[in-house]
Order: sequence, then C-alpha cells, then structure tokens
Amino acid sequence: MYSKQYKTLFTSLNSRKRPEDIAQVILELPELQLTQETMSKLKLAAEGALSNNQFGYSSMSDEFFNPIGCEKQLNKGKELFPSVVFEPDNGALPQHADTLIEQACPLLGGAPSKLDFKHDRLNKLERKAANLDISKRQYNKKFRYLRRLQAKRARLARELKKREFTLISKSGLAFTIDEHHFFDDALTAAFIAYYVARCNLRSEYTTDKQQRPYDEIAHQLFQDCMRANSTNWWAISHVYPAPFVLSKLTDEQKGKMLGTWYSVLCELAEFLKELWGKSDISRKTMIVKRGNDSTTWNNTAGAWNKVRDAWFRFLFDLGMQDIVDVLCPGKVLRLMAADVVAWHHHEEGTLEVDTKIWNEVPLPWEVLSGEAECSRHFVERVCRRYGVDPVHKGWTAPPPDIQVAKFRLTPELVHGVTVSNPGLAKVLKKAGVFSGKPVKN
Repeated sequence: MYSKQYKTLFTSLNSRKRPEDIAQVILELPELQLTQETMSKLKLAAEGALSNNQFGYSSMSDEFFNPIGCEKQLNKGKELFPSVVFEPDNGALPQHADTLIEQACPLLGGAPSKLDFKHDRLNKLERKAANLDISKRQYNKKFRYLRRLQAKRARLARELKKREFTLISKSGLAFTIDEHHFFDDALTAAFIAYYVARCNLRSEYTTDKQQRPYDEIAHQLFQDCMRANSTNWWAISHVYPAPFVLSKLTDEQKGKMLGTWYSVLCELAEFLKELWGKSDISRKTMIVKRGNDSTTWNNTAGAWNKVRDAWFRFLFDLGMQDIVDVLCPGKVLRLMAADVVAWHHHEEGTLEVDTKIWNEVPLPWEVLSGEAECSRHFVERVCRRYGVDPVHKGWTAPPPDIQVAKFRLTPELVHGVTVSNPGLAKVLKKAGVFSGKPVKN
C-alpha cells in the first residue's frame, strides 16, 4: 500500500495545489533521499504552506473546473428501464450514458443513431409491430428521456475534453501518468508533483513575463533525480521533455511519446478549427471582444503551444527535423484584454511582435490538416522580416533551454491582481472587482 503522502502527490497532478503545500507533503514522504540543499529549499517553501499560514486558507480554488456528470440522469434511466444492467462509477461519465442508450434503444424498437423526436418515433402500428406493450405516453416519455440523455452525454464529453485541454495547457500529459510509474520512485514523484504545481500557477495581470515553472526548487529536485539510479524518466517525460530526459529514454519510448504528442496535436487542431469558425476573433490584434469565449480559446491555444513544443523536441531528438522543413505549423496566440494590450503598447510602442508573425503565417490547424502549406523556410523568412530569432522564440524549433527562476511565494490573486489577504480577495471576487465588469453592490 502507498502512503497518504504518495496518494496526495498523485492526486495533485489532476488538481491545482499550491507549490508550497506540495513542498510540505514532499518533506513528509517516507524513505525520500534528498540532498541537504534540496531539503533546505523545500523547507523554505513549506513555510508558506496553508497549514503554516496565518490565514490558513486561500480564496483560490485548488481544483480545475470539473463538469457535472450524468449520474442524476442515469439513476432516472434505471427507473425507466429496470432491465438495463450497468454500474456507473463516481461521476457517471459519457461511456456510462452510451451503455444505457445502447441497451435501452432496442427496448423501444430503435437505435442510438435514430433518436430524433420529430422523425424517428414509432407510430401506433409500428409500436405494435415491434411488440411494444406500453402506452403512447410511456413510449414518448422514454424516447424523450433517451434523446435528452444523448444530448447531455454530448455536452459532458465536450466539457471533459475542454478540461483535458486545460490540464495539458498547464502541465502537459501529467494527468495521464500511470500511478505505478509515479509511485515507482520517490524522487520521481517529488519532482513531478512539485513541477506540475508550479506549472499550474495562475497568470498574473502584468506586461512582464509570467512566473516560470522551473524554479530553483524544481531544479534541485531534478538534480537529485539526475544523480539517482532509480529515476523513472519515462514518467518525467510526460511533463518535462528536456534534452537530458529524452537522452534517458529508449528509441521505442521516444517513438511512442512522439506518436502520443502528435495525436493530441491533431485533436487540438480540430477543436481550434471549430472554435475559430464559431468565433469572431480579430486575428489582426487578438484583442478579446464581447462574445468571444476567451477562456476556452486561451486554454486550447496554451495546450496547442505546449504540445507543439514537446512534439518538436521529440522530432529533433530523433533526428526527424526534416519533417519541420515541410510541415511547420505555427504557434497559436491567446486572446488578450484590451487594457493589457494598451499597457504593452504604451511600454513597447507597438504590438507584441508574435502577433505580426501570427498574421502572416497560415493558420496552424490548416497546416496540420494539409489545407495550407507552411515550411520552416517560410516561417524563418517572416520572422526575419520583423527582426525575430525563429529558434529563440520557438517558431521553428524547440524553445531554448529553460532558465532557472527564483522561487517566489504563490500570490493571492483576484482576476490576476495580487491581493494580500484571502478574506479580502474573496470579497473583491464576489463583488466583481478587477473583472472588467461593473462592480456589484
């Protein structure tokens, strides 16, 4: 059996725990061998844990948004179709709805693909021919239930996919790590959990660069992993595909990860294409407008850039960079608030240069699908036109080696603005302060 601390670290891969709280859990791990320097840095971070905080809580949620499952609807289905056999687990996922629909449709003389209330319902003669010994009212009630369950299933599947893309935008494929690989080595678990917590930090309202996840504590933990013989580099490659990590993988493992990253990239391309088609996004400025779903777009754009970087890393490590010579999909820019853009324009005197490049290269999802061509040479030419190093900015190659950031305590944020007191932050958030909308009374 794994200890409580191990389980806490593993579940944190799917949530939004503060790095300080994760540092405290790491210090409590049994049989963890750390250097004195790593231990002292972790203790310094753990001083900021909520249990050591004067307030003892944070106004910021430690969970990502999780859509409500269809458990309520499935329980109703058991009443309407008592002969259907299935045992949904916690959350009642889309596949549980599929199971019920597949078993229940034949009981109404239909099929899952024919649940249109207007065109697919059976009339009196058809119900008789199908040996349905129920009243018209009961038939309509059950048919309507299945149609609504199918619609709920589609909405739930979409929301779960959006949540998955949000996790990817922050910490790559951390949420897919198998628990046996995670629990295989204490140092591996410590590094992954802490680094993921740093990756999951919220964005701050600033024109400066955001906090970098790879800080001095993550660096020390990684150095300890490099010195150890039992480190599970396969697990680490899901969240931190740095050159040294890739050098520890077999060619088979690299090929498998390359395929995984590319599959996710294709999923993201389809979703981005759909979002772009439904949205009135200003490509020229990428300033968010009323009606734009900036949260979904920005999370998906962040996921695309994260996955694209990892895909590039594996391509270059395997010596397959020739693919980028002919297939070089660009980065996807996030939507920005007008005040942030104006702030940046005031300081820099112009739009962020990546916006200009984004406007000249083909849309990335069109490149990936083959609708448009975009070679590395073309992207390099566009970058040079604006005085940009295409490698340093990550347009044509994996981004440069990560710089080690200084550790900084997690700020209490209200819409990206730092507030010193979590109680005050809660009040401000409820009132809509810093939200860009009129403040509530």
